[in-house]
Amino acid sequence: MRWWQMKKRNADLERELRADLELEEEEQRENGATAEEAKYAARRALGNMTLIRERTHEAWGWAVFERLLQDLRFASRVLIKSPVFAGIAALTLAIGIGATTAIFSVVNGVIIKPLPYSDPDRLVSVELNLTGISQFDSPVSSPDYFIFREQSRTFQDIGLYALGMNSAGVPANVTGLGEPEHVLAARVTDGLLPVLGVAPLFGRPFTRADGAPGSAETVMLTYGYWQRKFGNDRSVIGKTIDINGAPHVIIGVLPRSFQFLDRTNLAFFLPLKLDRAGATLGNYQYPAIGRLKPGATLAEANADVARMIPIVLRSFAFPAGFSLKQFEELRMEPNLKTLKQEVIGDVNKVLWVLMGGIGLVLFIACANVANLLLLRTESRQQELAIRAALGASRGRIAAGLLAESLILAALGGLVGLGLAYGTLRALVAMAPAGLPRLNEIGIDGRVLLFTLVASLAASLVFGAVPVFKYTRAGIGMRVRESGRSMGQSRERHRSINVLVIVQVALALVLLVGSGLMIRTFWALTEVDPGFAAPATLQTFRLDIPDAQVKDPFRVLQAEDEIARKLTAISGVSSVGIGISVPMDGSDNVSGMMVRDHTSDGQIPPTHQVFFVSPRFLMTLGTPMIAGRDFTWSEIYNKTPVAMVSENFARKYWGDPANAIGKEIRPSVKDDWRQIVGVAGDVYQDGVDRQARSSVYWPVFMPSYYGRPEYGVQRIVTFAVRSPRAGSDGLVNEIKRAVWSVSSGLPLAEVHTLNYYYAKSMARTSFALVMLALAGSMALLLGIVGLYGVIAYSVSRRTHELGVRMSLGAQRSNILKLILGQGVMLTLIGVGIGIAGALAATRFLSTLLYGVKQNDPVTFAVVSVLLIVVAVLASYIPARRATKVDPMVALRYE
Repeated sequence: MRWWQMKKRNADLERELRADLELEEEEQRENGATAEEAKYAARRALGNMTLIRERTHEAWGWAVFERLLQDLRFASRVLIKSPVFAGIAALTLAIGIGATTAIFSVVNGVIIKPLPYSDPDRLVSVELNLTGISQFDSPVSSPDYFIFREQSRTFQDIGLYALGMNSAGVPANVTGLGEPEHVLAARVTDGLLPVLGVAPLFGRPFTRADGAPGSAETVMLTYGYWQRKFGNDRSVIGKTIDINGAPHVIIGVLPRSFQFLDRTNLAFFLPLKLDRAGATLGNYQYPAIGRLKPGATLAEANADVARMIPIVLRSFAFPAGFSLKQFEELRMEPNLKTLKQEVIGDVNKVLWVLMGGIGLVLFIACANVANLLLLRTESRQQELAIRAALGASRGRIAAGLLAESLILAALGGLVGLGLAYGTLRALVAMAPAGLPRLNEIGIDGRVLLFTLVASLAASLVFGAVPVFKYTRAGIGMRVRESGRSMGQSRERHRSINVLVIVQVALALVLLVGSGLMIRTFWALTEVDPGFAAPATLQTFRLDIPDAQVKDPFRVLQAEDEIARKLTAISGVSSVGIGISVPMDGSDNVSGMMVRDHTSDGQIPPTHQVFFVSPRFLMTLGTPMIAGRDFTWSEIYNKTPVAMVSENFARKYWGDPANAIGKEIRPSVKDDWRQIVGVAGDVYQDGVDRQARSSVYWPVFMPSYYGRPEYGVQRIVTFAVRSPRAGSDGLVNEIKRAVWSVSSGLPLAEVHTLNYYYAKSMARTSFALVMLALAGSMALLLGIVGLYGVIAYSVSRRTHELGVRMSLGAQRSNILKLILGQGVMLTLIGVGIGIAGALAATRFLSTLLYGVKQNDPVTFAVVSVLLIVVAVLASYIPARRATKVDPMVALRYE
């Protein structure tokens, strides 16, 4: 029988019982009984009608369901009669459940959800470890790609992609579609999109012919760019757009749902053209994605790549000046990981820490509500005793109490879900820069299921406490005792005190965590990043493509002319040119040969490399430790000069001054260059990471690695020092100055340096804010719980306090007595919390900087803070206790 048929079956049962009763009455009347006698005789003959109904219901199998509905109806009526209690309890739970749901939504979107590709578990990121030069997680080279694609036993296929120097996307200037526009693109080999399981919405995909050197230029548009620029016009296939000054034929449009990794701002995809015939070993610059064959494991793929690495070394020529021995000394090892691991990175550590912290808040909220239920259930002992005396079993009484908890949890879950929805928007807005898969964060079925489970679990956690306390034999099942005996019973308050201690301990754990993050953030702000006043430094990027300006020397002249135009702007004190600015995500690493320290047959160690103009470092505010800056005459005259960072100089020559006059070069194909200056160390990767040693080349060189096309920097970043940085007025004047030199150059990545500086500390800031909020909520809930217990204790000890004062106790003694109770509970909680924090803070170790996870100052400050706040919370009810009238208290019941 279905439950929705129960009403009809009940009606049928009632009709059947009435029919049987009428037949029995009629039979009795036929035997000579009066109507009244027949009625009673019929009832005696049929038996207890209520018992018949109950046994029939049990036979139907819905007795448990009916009892549950009865318990829920009764619990609802009880809670409706106590709206203040119900509201406070539900709101307390809503805060805990809402915060936990919001953080779980982030964890779900970033970590748990599979990548939006076909069979995402078979997608792997193919990387190498060059252990010989301590370079890990390195991209692959084009020779690696050719061999891996042709001879792999575990890859179904493999593809390469390129996203530019800072991995945000390949810069691209689009002209001919209105105002010149700078967008970001990705270059991919023909197999990459099929590896991801992506086919164009319409049009065709890239083929091997598109990636052949010298082939016609083609492009595939992303859905968003096609919609924005072409208004959903499907006739765009075959049309051309000018990208970096060259026409590209549109061959396809990608689906609306497609997103490449975690890049949401790509406008189109271009073919990555690789020349197999001219490829040489080295140049590890291409990230690779492979799809494993069905049944192949990650371990098997790693072994497969290890097998193919020697084949690569034997199949391609070496660059000039290198030998097979040098490449073998790199000690290349495969480093494959799931594509999901590559996309997420190490952000999962932060999110799981935050999830744990917010989970503690939910537990504290449950403890708070459990305390409220304990206090309320104690006041209902007479009611419970009467129900027991009338025959209610302990199970039915427990079920009734749990039904109240279930209703409170359901209300808290519903309200918490609404709070989570609003909180999510704030979380996404303040999420750390670089947090992957932001567009995947939201409330879906998995989040709703989590909220349901969290609500049910919460109801069991806080609902079980009063059930265990008041449904045991001999406990609470008697007529309510007088206030005198209750005031003397310590056992009666033990559970309440334990819950308060737990709240204080958990609050201390969270406050210690937030305190350590505050110390970390403070330590990071104290680190000299190697540049000054980032808020007054305006930066932007320009790309002068080969199709627009062919002559490399003319490119240099245009960049120099733009710099002079910018210097003339009102309020601008200095202008410099470089290929990047600190902390913008760029990673240009190259081997470096040092005269008298590295030989031609030795693999040179790698260092960060930057191409800069005169005054660039000065504009950044980077100090010159020794020597001098470049001059424009040296650049125009192609004088072989260089600068290095302080840590580079100390590594090779000890004192930075000793580096002046020494010589370095990038490869054996280049001339030695004399070091003319030593600049201060710059924290290019963020102040929470060690500053890497750096080499600074002039922004224009005759050649680089023996190739003239590498010597000119066509994609450069301008740094403009001005108190007007960040204002629309300055940016507009900068645009006019640039366009006065070249009208077709769009500005890209227009930010102040402070944007990148704040971005570098965004993860720490995010963790700090989240843990601080969790700690604040925990402190508030813990103190409210402590206040409630002390206030309740005072109300239950009114008679006792009256007796004490009537016997001569001073008000100060009463104050100390009540405060002592609160302080004692707090001290026990602090002691347990310190032990818990020592164990829990080890999960924060990867987020800390400049402070140890067991920092005694943080532990001491948080402990004192918690004790002081607890004393203040206890003082209010304690003060109220001193105002009790002894005569009134003696009559108190």
